[in-house]
Amino acid sequence: MRLVAGIDSSTQSCKIVIRDAATGALVRSGAATHPDGTEVSPHAWWDAFLQAAEQAGGLDDVAAAAVGGQQHGMVALDAEGEVIRDALLWNDTRSAAAAEALIVEHGGAEHGRAAWAQMIGSVPVASLTVTKLRWLADAEPENAQRVAAVALPHDWLTWKISGSSTLEDLVTDRSEASGTGYYDTAAGAYRYDLLAQALRISEDAAARIILPRVAGPNEQVGTGDDARGWGGMLLGPGAGDNAAASLGIGMGTGDVSISIGTSGVVAAVSPTPIQDSSGLIAGFASATGEYLPLAVTLNGSRVLDGAARMLGVDHQRLSELALAAEPGAHGLTLVPYLEGERTPNLPHATGSFVGLSLDSMNPQDVARAAVEGLLCGLADGLQALTQQGVPVNSIQLIGGAARSAAVQQIAPAIFGRDVQIPEPGEYVADGAARQAAWVLSGTEGPPQWTSSAVTAVTAEPTPFVRERYASRRHLFAEQG
Repeated sequence: MRLVAGIDSSTQSCKIVIRDAATGALVRSGAATHPDGTEVSPHAWWDAFLQAAEQAGGLDDVAAAAVGGQQHGMVALDAEGEVIRDALLWNDTRSAAAAEALIVEHGGAEHGRAAWAQMIGSVPVASLTVTKLRWLADAEPENAQRVAAVALPHDWLTWKISGSSTLEDLVTDRSEASGTGYYDTAAGAYRYDLLAQALRISEDAAARIILPRVAGPNEQVGTGDDARGWGGMLLGPGAGDNAAASLGIGMGTGDVSISIGTSGVVAAVSPTPIQDSSGLIAGFASATGEYLPLAVTLNGSRVLDGAARMLGVDHQRLSELALAAEPGAHGLTLVPYLEGERTPNLPHATGSFVGLSLDSMNPQDVARAAVEGLLCGLADGLQALTQQGVPVNSIQLIGGAARSAAVQQIAPAIFGRDVQIPEPGEYVADGAARQAAWVLSGTEGPPQWTSSAVTAVTAEPTPFVRERYASRRHLFAEQG
C-alpha cells in the first residue's frame, strides 16, 4: 500500500489525513489548532503542522503529500527568507480602504471595477493579497521596503516542508495565484504592474520580487525535507482551500458546492473564466486546470455560533429551535454582517435583526432568522453565479455548519433547489490527498476514488423569505 497525505492548513487549524493512494481509504489522521485572530505568525502554522503530523503517526512512510490552505493571506519574506511581519489573513479587513484606492486608480470607481475584472478576473476587496500589500506600503513602509518575496499560507508551508531556504523554490498553483489580485487567471500569468501598483514601486523593482512559480495541477514540485526523514515524499503543488475541497468531493462542470465554515463560499466548476465587474463573483481557477468562480461571505458558521451564544443554547438546541419556527420567523430577519461583509462588499457594516415584533420575540424565531439570514446571503451568491451563465446542475452542502439539521432542511427552501449532503469529512485535506495521489500516479486526471454517499434533501421553496431579506439588507449598504 502506498500512502499519501493531504494537509489542510485552514484559518482555525491544521488537519492531516493519510490515505491509500489507490483507493482513497483513510488510514490515519491528526489535527492541531491555530491561534485566533486575523494577524498570525506563519510559524504558528508550522508548529501546528508538526503537531498534526505527529498525531497522524508521522510522515516517514508517506509517498506523496500536498497542502490545501486558506487563501489570500499575505506572507512577506525578506532576502534571507525570513518572515517580515505576522501574516494578514483573508478575513483581516484593515485593507478595505486600500482596495477602494486600487480600484479608483484605474479610472474611477465604476471604470476601475470593470478594468480589474478584465485584468485578473476579480474586483479587489479587503481579502485579496494585493490590497494587503498596498496597506503594508502605506502603513509600514519600512517593512514594505524589505519585501523580497511574497507567498500565500499554502505556498509557504509547502516550502517549509521541502526544507528549502531558497526563495526561488517557492511554488504555488493556479487556484492560489488567482486569489492574489496580481495574477491574470485567464492568461495564466502574473501581473507585475499590479504588484508594483500595490507596493508603490516601479515595475522594474516589482519584477525583482520573487513570486511563487505556478505549477501544473499534477506536477511534482519537490520532495520533503530529507533532514526530517521525508526525502522520499513527493510534494504536489497544493491548492487554495476551496479548490482543494472541490477536488475532494469530486466536483465537475455544473457542480456547485456551498461551504459554510468560518466564511461562506459558493463555488462552481466552470470550463471558461468569469469576469464579473460587479465584484460579487471572484474569477478564480480550480485545482484541475478549469476555473472556479465563487462568491464568498465573511459571515459563515459564526453567525450560528453567535446566535447560540445569545440564546444560551448549544448548536443542537439552536437547530431544534429553528425547526420549531415557521418559515419567515414571523417577519424577523437577520442581516448577518457581523464581521463586515465581502459579498456584498461592506467591510465596515454590522449585523442587525429587523422586523422585531411581539410575535417574533421568542427563541424559536430568533434561531430561525439566524439560519435563514445565513442561507439568504449564500443564496445571493448562487444567484450571482447563475446570472454570469455558470451552469448549476447540482448543489452539495459542505462545511462544519452543514452538519446542522436546521441548515440542511432549510437550505433547499431558501435556494429553491434540492441540495445534496455528502458524508461528513475533511474535504480540503481529502482534496489535497487526492492531488498527492495524482502526482504520485502521473496520470492525466486525478484518481477516481470511490465517492462518499450523499443524502438528497428537498423542501418547499420559500421565495418570500429571500425577497424580504433582499429588501432589508439594502438598508445597511450605507454602512459599508
